[in-house]
Amino acid sequence: MGEAVIDVRHLTKRFGGRTVVDDVSMRVNRGEIVGFLGPNGSGKTTTIRMMCGLLTLDAGEGRVLGFDLATETAAIKAEVGYMTQRFSLYEDLSIEENLRLVAGLYALPCPRETVAATLGGLGLTSRRRQLAGALSGGWKQRLALAACVMHGPKLLLLDEPTAGVDPKARREFWDEIHRLAAGGMTVLVSTHYMDEAERCHRISYIAYGRLIAEGTVAEVIEGAGLHTFVVSGPGLDAVARRLRAAPGVDQVAAFGVTLHVVGRDRAALEAALAAAGPGLAIAPAETSLEDVFIQFMGAATDNMG
Repeated sequence: MGEAVIDVRHLTKRFGGRTVVDDVSMRVNRGEIVGFLGPNGSGKTTTIRMMCGLLTLDAGEGRVLGFDLATETAAIKAEVGYMTQRFSLYEDLSIEENLRLVAGLYALPCPRETVAATLGGLGLTSRRRQLAGALSGGWKQRLALAACVMHGPKLLLLDEPTAGVDPKARREFWDEIHRLAAGGMTVLVSTHYMDEAERCHRISYIAYGRLIAEGTVAEVIEGAGLHTFVVSGPGLDAVARRLRAAPGVDQVAAFGVTLHVVGRDRAALEAALAAAGPGLAIAPAETSLEDVFIQFMGAATDNMG
């Protein structure tokens, strides 16, 4: 299975009597990129903060980078790069000044040379004197990543790092993540974007604090047991209303001039489609990762009560 960088079991965290992370177990091997997915409020950020030693466990155990989560959190923090959802560097400092500050916090040897190498490695040298607050979302993201990797961490924890970033910057960011992983860095990244999930080696899906699926994208899709059909023809608005009320239909979504219809019971789904209306073209299609996640969200039980 390879060397485990993250090996945690039964992680549990409660706030005010509410369990926000409930019995989560996870293993991530060296050099893997694992996508951590789930709706807002599902417990992703809390789980990541427990793994990097920023939150104490209410229950559970495990090791991160070989260090015990309960007793060696300082050692974990020194070896982890953690990129938060919100840009957390100083906006009134330049790119270079921010990185020099981070180098000082980590007491890195040869800080000038380290900062220069980091700037060059992430294409920031020409912008090094720009104020961080004047950067676009994509460049802020690149600066935040530079600050996270400058001390040479063995594990990178990224909490929705590409929110609000344009598609080109997102793709460049992911190219960099794959380059880092190819060099031996391990990456756990939370994301809402399905195309980003598909760029991960494996994915884990959490809903309302409980881990409910994990594996490769293909394994998670297959394990969901869903059947998908594409419907085209006249009067699709009325067809969609009829299908949503029909037994065997779990999802109906408009995609351009077609409907995407999903269900678990193939026989019941086909019967509903056959009765949906005249003149329709109905064809089987591949189930998407988005279909699976919508299904998971509908089946999960809210933990707010």
